[in-house]
Amino acid sequence: MIAALLCVVIAGLLCGASAFVTEAMQAVDHADFSRANDLLKQYRAKKGITPEYLEADSWIGRGQLFAKNYAAALQNADEVRQLCLKQLTTRKLDAEASLPMALGASIEVTGQALAAEGHRDEAVTFLEADLMKYRTTSIAARIRKNINLLSLEGKPAPPLDVTTGVIGPHPRALSAHTGHPVLLFFWAHWCSDCKAEIPIIQRIQSAYRANGLEVIAPTEHFGYVAGGVDAPPAVETSYIVKIFAQYYSGLGAVETPLSEANFARYGVSTTPTIVLINAAGNVTLYHPGAMTFDELAAALRR
Repeated sequence: MIAALLCVVIAGLLCGASAFVTEAMQAVDHADFSRANDLLKQYRAKKGITPEYLEADSWIGRGQLFAKNYAAALQNADEVRQLCLKQLTTRKLDAEASLPMALGASIEVTGQALAAEGHRDEAVTFLEADLMKYRTTSIAARIRKNINLLSLEGKPAPPLDVTTGVIGPHPRALSAHTGHPVLLFFWAHWCSDCKAEIPIIQRIQSAYRANGLEVIAPTEHFGYVAGGVDAPPAVETSYIVKIFAQYYSGLGAVETPLSEANFARYGVSTTPTIVLINAAGNVTLYHPGAMTFDELAAALRR
C-alpha cells in the first residue's frame, strides 16, 4: 500500500496541496483510514464541505482502490461525486484546483473499481459519458487516460498530430512507422520523473534498435517556463528546446511532435506516459507513469 501510493502522495505535495489535504494523503498512504476519516470530521465541523475537504476525501477512495477494497472505493467515489455536483450548482469546476481534483478522482476510482470487479464494459461506458460531459474542462485528459487504460490496448494507435516539431527531424505520421515497433514517450519540460526515465529509454533503444524499435517523444505547451513563470508559446517553445538539449539529448535524433492534441488524444494527464505500438500499428501497452528497464523489456518481448 505504502509503495503504491507514495508516488502520488509526493506528486500531491509537489503540486502544492494544503496542509490539511497533505495530512489526509499521508494517513491514507499508511492505510490509516480511521485517521483520515477523523481528520475529515474535524475539518467538516469547523469549515463545512469545501473543495479542499472534497479533495482530501477523494484520497480515501483512491486508497481503498489501491488496497483492493472495491466496494469501499465505490462508496467513497459516489459520495465525493455527489458532493462535487452539489458544489457545481454554485461555482464552475475549474474556478480553483481542489474541486476538479476531487471530481476527477471520484470518476477515476469509479471506473477502475468497476473494471476490477469484472464490469469493464460498464466502466468504459461510464467514463465515456463523463468525458462527453466534462470534455471542455481540466479533467477531460484524466478521464480519457482511464478510458485508454481499460480499452486502448489491442486497438489501433490513435494518430499523432505531427504538424509541429521543434527538435530533431520533422515528425512523420504514425502510419509512416508501420512495420516497426514504436515507443511513444510523452514528457513535459517540468517533469523530474521524465528526466529520470531517460537512462532507461536509452538502454531500451540500445537493446532493441536491432529489432527495429523507434522512439517518438511527444510533448506540449503548458503555458509557463522555469519557476512557473507564465510564457507565450514562442517563449515556451524555446525553453522546451533548451530543456531537451540539457536532459534528453541522449535519446538522439528522435521525432518530437509538439502538440496539445496528442496529449488530449492519448489522455496524458500523467508524465511520463509510455505507449508501446507493435509493427502492425496496434497498442500493446498503455502506461501512465515511469517504468523500469525490466518492465519495459518484458512488455517489448511480449
